[in-house]
Amino acid sequence: MNKVSLREKFGYGVGAIGLDLSYGMFYSYLSIYLTNALGISPVFLLVLAPLARLWDGINDPMMGMIVDKTKTKMGKYRPWILTGAMLNAVVLCLLFNNPGFAAGSTGLYIYVAVFYVLWGMTNTLADIPFWSMIPSFASEEKDRNLVSTIARAFSGLGQGIVSIFTAIAVAALGGVAGSDLDTMSAGTLTKGFGKWSIIMAVALIFFAGISVLSTKERRIVVNEEKFSFKAAINAIKQNDQLLVFMLFAMISNAGFYMTSGISSYYFDAVAGDLTLQSKFNLMGTVGSVLSLLVIPVCSKFMSNRSTYKLSLGMVAAGYIGMAIVGYLFDGNVYALGACYILTSLGTGSMFVNQTVMLADCVDYGEYKTGKRNQSLTFSMKGFLQKMAYTVQSIIMYAAFSVTGFDGNLAQQPEAAKSAISFLMFIVPPVMIIISYIIFSKKYKIHGEFKQEVLKAVSEK
Repeated sequence: MNKVSLREKFGYGVGAIGLDLSYGMFYSYLSIYLTNALGISPVFLLVLAPLARLWDGINDPMMGMIVDKTKTKMGKYRPWILTGAMLNAVVLCLLFNNPGFAAGSTGLYIYVAVFYVLWGMTNTLADIPFWSMIPSFASEEKDRNLVSTIARAFSGLGQGIVSIFTAIAVAALGGVAGSDLDTMSAGTLTKGFGKWSIIMAVALIFFAGISVLSTKERRIVVNEEKFSFKAAINAIKQNDQLLVFMLFAMISNAGFYMTSGISSYYFDAVAGDLTLQSKFNLMGTVGSVLSLLVIPVCSKFMSNRSTYKLSLGMVAAGYIGMAIVGYLFDGNVYALGACYILTSLGTGSMFVNQTVMLADCVDYGEYKTGKRNQSLTFSMKGFLQKMAYTVQSIIMYAAFSVTGFDGNLAQQPEAAKSAISFLMFIVPPVMIIISYIIFSKKYKIHGEFKQEVLKAVSEK
């Protein structure tokens, strides 16, 4: 086995910062930019998101197959990481900068739809090859854990930068004081997000460049078969453990994304003070940082399977605690934040474990079919995350439509407040528990069977 230096592991992981800067801008702030700055209808976004995901269902595995067939002097992953990062940076800037279309015009809606889809395509160009490199670094479980932990740590740093500094940066670049996005004028949001997206785009290219220049590809297996979308679908269908993984990971991820998506509405409409969200998110960031210690510590005396169950248990316990505080103690932000630390602690560990599991699914697929579809398998990571966000968005916007939520109202209807609280406190733990049950009963790449798979693949 080729040893990978700690320096190279960190160099690789740095690339995740840029990817998550773009990811965070798109999923956390694009909606408020489009609705509050450009006046785009929420109903349009409710329709656009599922349609974009349908295209991702075709585009993501297609890109995975293309990467698996790539053979250049730079390798099969790094050329796509750099190309994808550059294209995604350009699309990110164009998405957050209106070239001059009038509010409500057909041209504006077409422009948004086109670049909404293009963002997903260009993100896929960089994201799939980046995460696909992990199995090529190491086959040993502890080494994979370390590579995945480092990459996820930098991924969390990228998310933290976006969540903590975006509102402040948009206000400063937009020429106003304060950091409450919901109260900023359309002009401020347009100007601020436009400049901030350019900064994020430059950072994306910079960090991708460091990652590409710092790494060396190992165990390159090029798929020589002629490209076939049908073959890609069959390869996915034949990997039954990949399908199981996608199901329980999508459900658990959707539960966590529900919290990040609904929390601003909760603190604004239910708690009556949106500024409390920054305190809540700060405590979540503390939990995310501490989560980086979970796998290195637990791996000394626990299997990855047991660690993953522990992670889901912490997430569920944190959510249940939040529900108790929210419903019985009027949602005290410090008590909520304390529970959110536990939730984020488990979630961060959960994400690292899921990355390792995908690497195991690559080996399992080769063990079962004789073909190593590394990038195709990892293309499912981005797709399931997009699907998780879509599930979260559909549930949230559907609840808003049914209960009469209106962002322009100073006071929301009681039905809307109740729905927001339900989405904040009840839906996430239910999803985590369902995910736990599916994982426990259906996922089998562990123990002696996992060792059998690794041995067979290594010998081959």
